[in-house]
Amino acid sequence: MKRIGIIANTQKSHAHAVLKRLADKAKEKQLQVLTSSDAAPHLPGAEQVAPEALAESVDVILALGGDGTMLHAVRLIDGADTPVLGVNLGSLGFMTSVTEDELEHAIDVLVTGDYTISERSLLSCQVQRDGGEVAHFIALNDIVVGWGHSSRALTLALSIDDEEVAQYLCDGLIVATPTGSTGHSLSAGGPIVHPHAPVFNVNVICPHTLSARPLVLPDQSAIAVQVSDIPHNKRPLLSADGQGELELAIGDTVHIRRHPHCARFIHLPEYSYFSVLRQKLHWRGSAR
Repeated sequence: MKRIGIIANTQKSHAHAVLKRLADKAKEKQLQVLTSSDAAPHLPGAEQVAPEALAESVDVILALGGDGTMLHAVRLIDGADTPVLGVNLGSLGFMTSVTEDELEHAIDVLVTGDYTISERSLLSCQVQRDGGEVAHFIALNDIVVGWGHSSRALTLALSIDDEEVAQYLCDGLIVATPTGSTGHSLSAGGPIVHPHAPVFNVNVICPHTLSARPLVLPDQSAIAVQVSDIPHNKRPLLSADGQGELELAIGDTVHIRRHPHCARFIHLPEYSYFSVLRQKLHWRGSAR
């Protein structure tokens, strides 16, 4: 890899120092650095390109920040095959596989090619209103239909492969990828799903029934969520990865399928998914 693209959350307190280290290491390895963000002033010698051109201009993208930065990078790539390496500058970082202390080592690995690539499924979401499409989203983590400007419950009708499943009076509904299973879905009581499992998770948020439980579906399923009823003055929101949003109305139908392309994450040789879970979720096992 000779050309690396940089996306960084420069609001992190120490981001500027990390970017300086990255620039020095890239110069040592004779790598060309490109960026489309406000990281440019902190990357001496970097070429600045338009955001929509970054993915096609580089061999790899380094996303420096947290999971939000990784989600932003995937949205920016928009289905391209360019792999992403996440460098964690925060505290959680389920998707970032490299700590800031490992930055120089990670660049060495990129140069030698001694890494693995994990392909992560994406969600494709279309919103239909009055017979026409009004919005389209791509999501790495999840599509959420839920609270807007009111906390009152709404009624959502769930169908899978054109077969009615149930209508739920609830606070909302989450459709999550395996990557997103450790996000909003986990907080709502959903299962942890290995990122390579070919499934999606459907999780109803605070349903007004004790019989509703999370569903794990083949990722070839066609999922439809219709807004059947909304309390007076409530405007529920559709959220894609917590970044793209759309206000919904009664009768709107959200169609969700697996996107034909994948996101591609780079991992160092010592990366372990279960080690990440143990570390981030503070698993300690059973006491003896």
